[in-house]
Amino acid sequence: MRLGCFRQIPILTLHPPNAPAPAAGYRNLAIVPVGRRLIVLAGQIGNLMDGSIVEGLETQYQQALSNIREIVASEGGAPDDIARITVFLIEQPTNRELIQKANKDAFPDGPPAMSWVYVAGLFRPDIKVEIEAIAAVE
Repeated sequence: MRLGCFRQIPILTLHPPNAPAPAAGYRNLAIVPVGRRLIVLAGQIGNLMDGSIVEGLETQYQQALSNIREIVASEGGAPDDIARITVFLIEQPTNRELIQKANKDAFPDGPPAMSWVYVAGLFRPDIKVEIEAIAAVE
């Protein structure tokens, strides 16, 4: 959470006590406070500024999260302003530790609400991951 002259109200992420706990490292619920601008991002992939695509599912996942953080930052936001991500993958990760590390690096204060969806393919055969995001910034 960022602090300035006024303390902003953070996005509240939690696990409601009357619902089952998440099956993995994410939050079940994100509540966006009144007064925030909703930012809806297009799906992000593991591409670099020069247009090249990084190799490997885990590396693409990490780069897509980095791209999301940069886009949110361009609107004055921070990682804790990301309320939800939806991850589309064409195959299972082979190294879950790298995925967990990417999540910890991207969301140091804890993960947002999150869904993972396995799909038959994405828009190009070299793309293994695409991530959509919703953020709320002041």
